[in-house]
Amino acid sequence: MLAISFENAGDPEVLKVVEIEKPIAKKKELIIKVVGAGVNRPDLLQREGNYPAPLGHSKILGLEVSGYVDTIGKDVKGFKIGDAVCALVNGGGYAQYCKVDERQVMHAPKNLNFYESAAIPECFFTCWANLFDKGAVKKKEKVLIHGGSSGIGTSAIQILNYFGIENFVTVGSEKKKIMCKKLGATLAINYKKKDFFEVIKLKTAKKGVDLIMDIVGGDYIQKNINLLSNEGRLINIAFQNGSTANINFIKVMLKRLIITGSTLRIRDVKYKQKIRNAIVKNIVPGIESGIIRPVIDNIFEFRNVIKAHKRMYSGKHFGKIVLKFN
Repeated sequence: MLAISFENAGDPEVLKVVEIEKPIAKKKELIIKVVGAGVNRPDLLQREGNYPAPLGHSKILGLEVSGYVDTIGKDVKGFKIGDAVCALVNGGGYAQYCKVDERQVMHAPKNLNFYESAAIPECFFTCWANLFDKGAVKKKEKVLIHGGSSGIGTSAIQILNYFGIENFVTVGSEKKKIMCKKLGATLAINYKKKDFFEVIKLKTAKKGVDLIMDIVGGDYIQKNINLLSNEGRLINIAFQNGSTANINFIKVMLKRLIITGSTLRIRDVKYKQKIRNAIVKNIVPGIESGIIRPVIDNIFEFRNVIKAHKRMYSGKHFGKIVLKFN
């Protein structure tokens, strides 16, 4: 089968189309004939040599796919050959066939195409795991999402709206600000023009927000702490501006804040199954009713993966970038 691979870490140009062996399903695994594969920031980091694949997992890039069930292991119960599915995978998504434990697979919503379905797993699993499972967000609380125009950001806006939760987002342009507002963000702030801290303090009568999901890190960490209300939660899921910062912890103590972090790829399959089940129960009805829909920025034929990675580097994308496999 064909897959996207690289020999030495580096720029997007190191990516090549190669021929490798088709994976073989173990007892609880299935093989997906891939139609769409989501492009995510960790793919870029892995290609650069900064985010190696976990021990025992495929070194091929790709953390989410959609397609048809091609083969099933003898103990697979919930799926059959030919089913349309999407899945969170531990690697191997940039290929014509991908192996995954059935507990990380879900039936593709009937009203979505395969490229939209490919945009569900990484972003929706991340949103549920951090906002609802770890963050325990409640109605009447206010949530700040940094990176509102990303795949995770555009997913979070819709999911929070679906549950009636106010959401504020930061973005890097006026165009993205308008698009996030159209998508349903309560408030969108262009951080290049205004200080998100001051804008949100004014909007909330100095009360701040209850939960922040941050992909930026760096100098945002202290501002996030200052912006949280009593019993607030800060969840770091990436550090695009750096993972170190000088922090004054007095406000953490006085406001009884919780600061934590999260990454999905290294979590065990039972946890991922738990999140999958929660998504099927709580979010899929919103997708199938048309209220929630993955936002697709661009679809690239898999041989154009270099262009796909450069598109993500550009920061101009709004929503998900997806690779198309024939």
